Amino acid sequence: MAFLELLDQVGGMGRFQVLQAIALVVPIMLLTTQNMLENFLAAVPSHRCWAPLLDNTSAQASLPGALSPQALLAVSIPPGPNQQPHRCRRFRQPQWQLLDPNATAASWSQAATEPCVDGWVYDRSTFTSTIVTKWDLVCDSQTLKPMAQSIYLAGVLVGAAVFGHASDRFGRKVVLTWSFLQAAVSVMEWTSAQVRPLMMTLNSLGFSFGQALTGAVAYGLRDWSLLQLAVSVPFVLCFMYSWWLPESARWLLAMGKLDRGLRVLQRVATINGKKAVREALTMDVLLSAMQGEPSTGQAPASLGTLLCTPGLRLRTWILVLCWFSFAFTFYGLALDLQALGGNIFLLQALIGAVDLPAKLVALLLLSRLGRRLPQAGSLVLSGLCILANTVVPYDMGAVRSALAVLGLGATGAAFTCINIFTGELFPTVVRMTAVGFCQVAARGGAILGPLVRLLGIHSPSLPLLVYGGTSVLSGLVALLLPETRSLPLPDTIQDMQNQAVKKAAHGTAEPSVLKSTRL
Repeated sequence: MAFLELLDQVGGMGRFQVLQAIALVVPIMLLTTQNMLENFLAAVPSHRCWAPLLDNTSAQASLPGALSPQALLAVSIPPGPNQQPHRCRRFRQPQWQLLDPNATAASWSQAATEPCVDGWVYDRSTFTSTIVTKWDLVCDSQTLKPMAQSIYLAGVLVGAAVFGHASDRFGRKVVLTWSFLQAAVSVMEWTSAQVRPLMMTLNSLGFSFGQALTGAVAYGLRDWSLLQLAVSVPFVLCFMYSWWLPESARWLLAMGKLDRGLRVLQRVATINGKKAVREALTMDVLLSAMQGEPSTGQAPASLGTLLCTPGLRLRTWILVLCWFSFAFTFYGLALDLQALGGNIFLLQALIGAVDLPAKLVALLLLSRLGRRLPQAGSLVLSGLCILANTVVPYDMGAVRSALAVLGLGATGAAFTCINIFTGELFPTVVRMTAVGFCQVAARGGAILGPLVRLLGIHSPSLPLLVYGGTSVLSGLVALLLPETRSLPLPDTIQDMQNQAVKKAAHGTAEPSVLKSTRL
């Protein structure tokens, strides 16, 4: 393809690509902190009803004798299901009879209790403030807690639906300035086929660092408003330097914007230290290289093209399932770290620490085994780890946490594979539309993932069965995708179809050679 020849001349892997990768890793890392903040912004600390004898100094002073805090708690707050102080009810009147050592549960009735009409008292030893303590999202209002995450993920879903198609129509740079969700694909279009997996993996490592960064920042800032501010302000810096990022020359040439494409290629050649190439690269040279290129000046394809073109339709629906499964499983587990028990700051950092080697292993497998097998294997492995937790006893907390972290690590590897695989399966004119459509599926999975935990009221293992089964199913279906290792990125649908024809012809040529050899 003509663009690959031009890219080789100006440098398919040089200083420009390194700087661009670094510039895009930072916002990816910050986006990850935003996604994972729910574990800390909406953490639910231990709480109980506000009670006069416990929390009103003047009421305590009126007592005839000195009573310990434990005694005051016993007469003010009934025991809950786990025999700890009830989180959502208090006694209407102090139950002094419960101070009798022989008192039993029969000494008081449900009618003697009432909801927390005067508010709650929260344990602030871990978090000084969360959105739960700020707006009392507990007890009867606990269903409001997922609303914050749902609104956030719904916004991301709209962005995925709109900006993917907008990137194909208006260009990568304009949309990237306002949405860094398309960052990884922009890197892909500036690198050669040989180093493309490496660059995509380096960008996906931003998510790994972001996971660990989230735990570290949340550990240092225990107030939800300060924590939100700390991870939001750096986006101003990303916005400022995003104007340095050039538009994708591949997209400019595919859209027939040769003047801008030429200037961008000359700029890249200069940054990569190829001044001779920059001076030799003229419009005449560009026109000669692009002569006969069918993609030049072609209008961007629509979503209907993805769903109606035979060669694209199967790829689209399989990848939609894989993206949905990834986000469905990941957000269903990763946004409920408190359910795993233990130190949630350490767990958050540990997820990032496991994610890092998992993605590096995925990169190695992508270069050795191709794209299809690592994609399928990572999804299946993630599902098996989750399903294994359905048979591990709850008192084996360390084993359950280890399996959950390992499953999330395999999900991270699947994310690396699917980022690379998706970009390689679609031609330039519809690539970002396809990515946007797949991200819509991913965000739909992200929204539904936490809601599946509500099935736990019927059986604690039911959510895990749904998460694990979905992941295994999508991994098996991914085996139906074609292999794309070492193939150049197609610019048009015709390029993609030509690749399929060449692969089929190559596959049928080998048996004939073997047959003639026998003769």
